[in-house]
Amino acid sequence: MFENKNILILGLARSGIAAAKFLVKRGCSVTVNDKKETEDENILKELSSLGVKVILGRHPDDLINKDVDYLIKNPGVPIDHKYVLKAKELNIPVINEVEMAYLSIPKEKNIKILAITGSNGKTTTTTLAYEFLKANKSRVVLAGNIGIPLSSLIDNLEKDTIIVTEISCQQLENLDKFNPNVAIMTNIVEAHIDFMKTFEHYKYVKSKLIKNQTSNDIAILNKENENLLEAVKNAKSTKKYFSSKQIIEGSYIKEGKIYYYDEEIISLEELKLRGVHNYENIMAAVMGVKEFGCTTKAIKKVLTTFTGVEHRLEFVCNKNGRLVYNDTEATNIKCSQIALASFTEPTIILLGGLERGQNFDDLIPYSKNIKAIVAMGECKKRVVEFGKKISVPTYECDYITDATLKAYEISNKGDVILLSPGSASWDQFKQCEDRGDLFKETIKNIK
Repeated sequence: MFENKNILILGLARSGIAAAKFLVKRGCSVTVNDKKETEDENILKELSSLGVKVILGRHPDDLINKDVDYLIKNPGVPIDHKYVLKAKELNIPVINEVEMAYLSIPKEKNIKILAITGSNGKTTTTTLAYEFLKANKSRVVLAGNIGIPLSSLIDNLEKDTIIVTEISCQQLENLDKFNPNVAIMTNIVEAHIDFMKTFEHYKYVKSKLIKNQTSNDIAILNKENENLLEAVKNAKSTKKYFSSKQIIEGSYIKEGKIYYYDEEIISLEELKLRGVHNYENIMAAVMGVKEFGCTTKAIKKVLTTFTGVEHRLEFVCNKNGRLVYNDTEATNIKCSQIALASFTEPTIILLGGLERGQNFDDLIPYSKNIKAIVAMGECKKRVVEFGKKISVPTYECDYITDATLKAYEISNKGDVILLSPGSASWDQFKQCEDRGDLFKETIKNIK
């Protein structure tokens, strides 16, 4: 399908580089275009040596024309980019690396796909599903939004492999024929409207994960999410459900334990993960892997040791009786709400970072277990004001290291120390992961 074609790749990112290498092997004439320059000269040299034409720093108007067979768009490129609009005008298919790779999977290898999407929880669910199947000694690979680009795996896939892949809304936008054998949808809430333009379009794009499914395919859905149920009501999939609020045919919670139909999977007390949202992620992943024959023994082995995806309500350690969690990925108030709702213990929360007008008052309904606040970063003054409103001791620090040491200093055994800033990190860090790494390093170095 992709042999000897003229292809324009829009976006020199991980998936764009992988797509270029994949297509060159098939005799395609490939041009890669990105408005940004790259600092990685080795990548440019490698692509050039393969015969790939690379144009950086601009989007020439004449780069897309009727001679282009496919436009492969990086998921991060806006849906109304001028090349995308021109391609549609010229009836040039606009796809992405995932669709290209999916259409290239050799049918004789009997490859199965477990695909996961959702507004929240998809990375944790995807990681759990992969780890469950790995512990089950299934033939499994992790690809896509996490893992490595799917096209990098195609030529070396073994027969009967299960591909576990996270699919974002940006990727779903340009999927057309993609059809997973088993699909998990964790939830749909209002998100990415700046990219998707409207919530209605966002819901439609999310539903595309299962639009090609038939009754032979499985869709695993959150019974408690009305937006999700509405979006997929016309799907032809065989639908199965999980619920955190009621006992249903599917996966559910009863008397402090997670069940898969009538089979007990694990007690909530045995989990390192905290919070109802994570219990939903676990149930979704369990439902998914059970479709591939995964044993409860393998699932339980993972769940008793899994501390979470790094930087997302990640259990760091028990430091002299304090439970320490790193939620640096909580760059908005909604994420901090979820984090605070996950604990019943006295909690010392580190709040603040980049000043962008976030409303910390939105945390008030979730503040009943807050014992103290450590305010930090550019917006720390407003965090202090929030602390006064809820009559909680609040301490002001400039940097994450100082804030971490202060949080430990004022803590007692049995407390939770929680980094969940509700703020981006760009006032002091290039990326929020660096903030989380420094938090973990500081707390672990305390005697």
